[in-house]
Amino acid sequence: MTAPLLVTGGTGTIGSRVVPMLREAGREVRIFTRHPLAAEPGIEQVEGDTVTGRGLTEALVGVEVVLHLAGGAKGDDVAARSLAAAAANGTSVQHLILISVVGADRMPIGYFRAKKEAERAFAESGVPYTVLRAAQLHEFVLPIIRGMARLPLLPVPGGLRFEPVHVDEVAARLTELALGEPAGRVPDIAGPEVLGIRQLVDAFRDATDARRRRGVPIRVPGTVGRAYRVGDNLAKDRVLRGERTWRQFLGESNPAEHERMTR
Repeated sequence: MTAPLLVTGGTGTIGSRVVPMLREAGREVRIFTRHPLAAEPGIEQVEGDTVTGRGLTEALVGVEVVLHLAGGAKGDDVAARSLAAAAANGTSVQHLILISVVGADRMPIGYFRAKKEAERAFAESGVPYTVLRAAQLHEFVLPIIRGMARLPLLPVPGGLRFEPVHVDEVAARLTELALGEPAGRVPDIAGPEVLGIRQLVDAFRDATDARRRRGVPIRVPGTVGRAYRVGDNLAKDRVLRGERTWRQFLGESNPAEHERMTR
């Protein structure tokens, strides 16, 4: 009988894709969550909180591989330190895996800095680890672009670009890493295109038949603006590019729902 893999954030956007992939690979999965649901064959859900550390010791019993996919606007660094410390404290854990964000060590934004500290916590834990930095998911970019498409004039921040990646491609890569050996920081994963706001919004409007609006150039000030203009949020040399584009993602979604949300 193989040891179960522990997945934090197993019911979230990425985790809900990773868990079925692990099951298809024949692995038992234990989901660590604040709100457990009914058990499914091969999937156990245990209650706890990565930020406070509540329930971690019990959840790690018999576990050799941990995928830390839980995250939020705040507290990612605290949660990673709690998990890393618990895993290093005489457990059977042999591999910690962290999903981080492209540009974690470059972008002067609190969310990115917290992700960098999370990476540091795993690297300094003494437990073999793997870190995968991912670009923004299509699902993250969508509400931003949908909101901008509602405006009578489209603000076009100079230099603001994204390389959105499909969640299934990120999930497949994480599954591959979880079934492999610890590898430290692996190449980033990003989408196949680098797109500005105008391109993202135009594709959204094409998918929803929404009326095009005139763009108004604006400048993002300060160190954040400078970081975006030089592309500090974009993947550099070591990058695995996905294949599914922004337009493909919009085509897979419900255009009627997109259109309703822009009204």
